[in-house]
Amino acid sequence: MICAERNSEANDEKEKADSVVEPAMKIVRFLTRRLLLIAPLLLIILFLTFMLVRIGDRDPVHMLVGPTATQAEIELVRAQLGLDRPLFEQFYLFVVQLLQGDLGNSWLTGSPVLQDLLARAPATIELIVWGVGLGTVIGVAVGLRAAARPNGAFDQTVRFTSLFGFSIPTYWLGLMMMFIFFYLLGWAPPGMGRISMIITPPPRITGSYLIDALLTGDLAAAQSAFAQLVLPVLCIAIVASAPIIKQVRAIAMEVMSSDALRYVRASGLPPRMEQRVLLRNCATPLITFTATEITSIVGTTALIEYVFAWGGLGQYGLSAIISGDFAAVQGYVLALTVFSVVLLFLADLLILIIDPRANEV
Repeated sequence: MICAERNSEANDEKEKADSVVEPAMKIVRFLTRRLLLIAPLLLIILFLTFMLVRIGDRDPVHMLVGPTATQAEIELVRAQLGLDRPLFEQFYLFVVQLLQGDLGNSWLTGSPVLQDLLARAPATIELIVWGVGLGTVIGVAVGLRAAARPNGAFDQTVRFTSLFGFSIPTYWLGLMMMFIFFYLLGWAPPGMGRISMIITPPPRITGSYLIDALLTGDLAAAQSAFAQLVLPVLCIAIVASAPIIKQVRAIAMEVMSSDALRYVRASGLPPRMEQRVLLRNCATPLITFTATEITSIVGTTALIEYVFAWGGLGQYGLSAIISGDFAAVQGYVLALTVFSVVLLFLADLLILIIDPRANEV
């Protein structure tokens, strides 16, 4: 009898240990598999970007030397930049330098590309965080409300107006925002950077002028930074919220007709419990969609930055593409790739924690 009780206790302890170890092992296997995929993915994207910027009709050498340069001067600059070597040799040297943390120097700014990227990244992150955050909150709330009464007046209105965010060109939206709210109404400051030119930027702490000004107690800088943020953030929020509204509506309507919600209603549970079950079942597809949406918004942000002269990664990348600055273009694409890979990796990890069944490994 005593032996049977001891065996039962041992089995219970083993089951408890397994219940802790098994989820941890799932996460370890998941992380290992994802990390093994990241390296070849980055290498392929680097190679494609490297080749695409070189097979175009842009020749940065002629831009650098000027129209009066002789052929000998052109060949000398080409040799100094390493553009006279075979493409695969150029790519090999680029990868070797990249592994050493060297992305090369921008031919336009004359500064190391990595330094330029790090200096401009906070401006882009600031726009993405505020714009996508606002768009996600609006999209989820409106999508759930529309799904509660499908084909109702609110749902029909939302479905019609969400097409605005899908169809309107991003640059046109930014220009119209400035034309209406700055030129016609005078409610917003001119789109000329992240802070007024007559106000000294706050000391750099986080890279966000608004947060840094609040941390240092500079209310004038905080007010100016907030005023400059409003229009570009609204543009990004409009573009981001439209697909989120339609996706949340579709996901919520599917979950509402599922067996889980039918069981909750049949059990007579309170509406709060029904909302919790609905949100939990919507979480996995919504996180996946939002993560992929953010990666596409990064490209959209480039146009917003260009219109509002924001000075972030997007404006830097577009200027590099237009001018044929190979090193800056490669660094910009690498930064976007790393951002997208890390974001999707974190989204998969969050889904695995919320619902381990979603990532069986």
